[in-house]
Amino acid sequence: MKLISVVPHDHSPKLVLFPAPGLSVLILLACAGGALSQTNVTVGTPGELKKLSLEELLNIEVTSVSRRPEKLSETASAIQVITQEDIRRSGATSLPEALRLASNLQVAQADARQWAISARGFNNTLANKLLVMIDGRAVYTPLYAGVFWEVQNVLLEDVDRIEVVSGPGGTLWGANAVNGVINIITRSAKDTQGLLVTGGGGSLLQDFGAVRYGGAAGSNFFYRIYGQRFDRNNSVLANGNNARDQWDMTQGGFRTDWFPSDANTVTFQGDSYAGSEQGAPADTKVDGQNAVGRWTHAFSQESELQVQMYFDRTWRKIPNQLAEDLKTYDLDFQHRFACGERQTIVYGAGYRLMQDRVKNTPMFSFLPPNRDLQLFSGFVQDEITLVPERLKFTIGTKLEHNDFSGWEVQPSARLAWMPATNQILWAAISRAVRSPSRIDSDFFFPSPPVPPGVTNFSGSRGFDSENLLAYELGYRIQPFSRVSLSAAPYYNFYKDLRSVDQTSPTGFVFENHFKGEVWGIELSANYQATDWWRFRGGYNYLHKHLWPTSTNALASVREGNDPQNQFSLQSIMDLPAHLQFDATVRYVDTLPSPNVPSYLTFDVRVAWQFKSLELSIVGQNLLDHRHPEFVTATGRHEIEWSF
Repeated sequence: MKLISVVPHDHSPKLVLFPAPGLSVLILLACAGGALSQTNVTVGTPGELKKLSLEELLNIEVTSVSRRPEKLSETASAIQVITQEDIRRSGATSLPEALRLASNLQVAQADARQWAISARGFNNTLANKLLVMIDGRAVYTPLYAGVFWEVQNVLLEDVDRIEVVSGPGGTLWGANAVNGVINIITRSAKDTQGLLVTGGGGSLLQDFGAVRYGGAAGSNFFYRIYGQRFDRNNSVLANGNNARDQWDMTQGGFRTDWFPSDANTVTFQGDSYAGSEQGAPADTKVDGQNAVGRWTHAFSQESELQVQMYFDRTWRKIPNQLAEDLKTYDLDFQHRFACGERQTIVYGAGYRLMQDRVKNTPMFSFLPPNRDLQLFSGFVQDEITLVPERLKFTIGTKLEHNDFSGWEVQPSARLAWMPATNQILWAAISRAVRSPSRIDSDFFFPSPPVPPGVTNFSGSRGFDSENLLAYELGYRIQPFSRVSLSAAPYYNFYKDLRSVDQTSPTGFVFENHFKGEVWGIELSANYQATDWWRFRGGYNYLHKHLWPTSTNALASVREGNDPQNQFSLQSIMDLPAHLQFDATVRYVDTLPSPNVPSYLTFDVRVAWQFKSLELSIVGQNLLDHRHPEFVTATGRHEIEWSF
């Protein structure tokens, strides 16, 4: 059984009553607080989002495409936005589950804790071509240039929106924004006033609970604190046996927002977590802390300066394999201003220091075990209005230096034509790179010295950046007030992709001896059938072709495992008597290698809501008892249906 709760329509204190065993039920009970009566509900809150028309939803401002606010309907990019209301109505209980709502992503659950998430191909639990940020903080490990999804435990009730951009974003965001950018943006402390207590349990998500309190000091300083915990049960192996991969996590955090004047905003936030992942012969332990400080100053409506600093520490110990302690220090600034009446320029620079400390074992090692990795970057982008309200041309580039491959340049050019106020056409060409990671350069399996005749793998000191040249087209239209449609065909050409080269009968090394091409199309639609019934969905077609450029490269060892076809549809329905009935259908085509059969899933959420009281029941994967979604090195795990 699975259970989810959300913030009700107001910002009042809330109390949860836990369900009896066998029933996935959540009750939120609230009573209004006089101190909260002056808090304004903004567009970012659930209470307002569900009341907006489709046209108003399309006018939500996004920032991930151009690093400045712009209306979603006017954005010349393949972007999808997951709102707080979308998350709540889906029944999602984790960030990866919420990302399933973005039809331009490939999201697969590998076991009880591991996820494979990517955009436009190359999906893997160690996927390395996607940049993920939480409130401007990159959640990135230099071990493999990817994300440990299981520890990205965002309190979903605090999420304002998730912006998902498919396609290269290296010009503004830098290396690893190769195939896409995911930007998770949480709500201001001003919009989360009052007390929230939520909890429940089910069959796969055994139990969970969260407490959040938001308050104010005066009229311009707001804060919130929270704590949450969950316990997740095991997945099962293909033979039906227990996979022994259950896990738990406890996390707490805070956020403050200070508005000293109309022109200035100061935000400070942080989190701390600790968890345990069951395994053999012993459990994997994880913990981490982060802190983000951000100052924004508006010189005028057309000019804004932002300075951000963050610290992020992650620690992970996998028995008999390795332990890693990573500390990241990051400083970034950007300035946006108008240059005349027809140009808007955004520029900025950044510095990042990653102190990575690895404790090696006889099985795995990174040599040297300790590295201090520095990243210097600068970018500039100019948006030029060629014909007012009709034709725009955007050009920019990112210049970046890393300790593995040196200087990298990532330019892009984009042309957007708006033949009418309800539609936009765009074309773009971009270059992006995936910088080398420690696994590409420093990795050894088993640890040296290797006895003669023993199969061994290692990284290469000469490993270079992977390169992408991307060609994109796009069209977005709102043909009727209740319908919006989007299509984004693309062609990506890759060179210097990672390969596994055989250097001796038992020796293998990572090199850059693959090329490839990926082409496809992403379709999405929103339909407001009535005031009480809304649909959102999408379809992806993807074709990938990779080939070796060296006779030493193993042709059968290729990155990623991707479906050719993918479809999703979410139905959100408000019924009489304060009832809600929501359903999500997803189809994922066969994964080629290792083979995973195609599957169809059906999730249902039924909720009763009255003022500040909500009761909800969620069922997931209801069409079959269990099915695999991805295969990892530990074998095929299957995801069971759950309530």
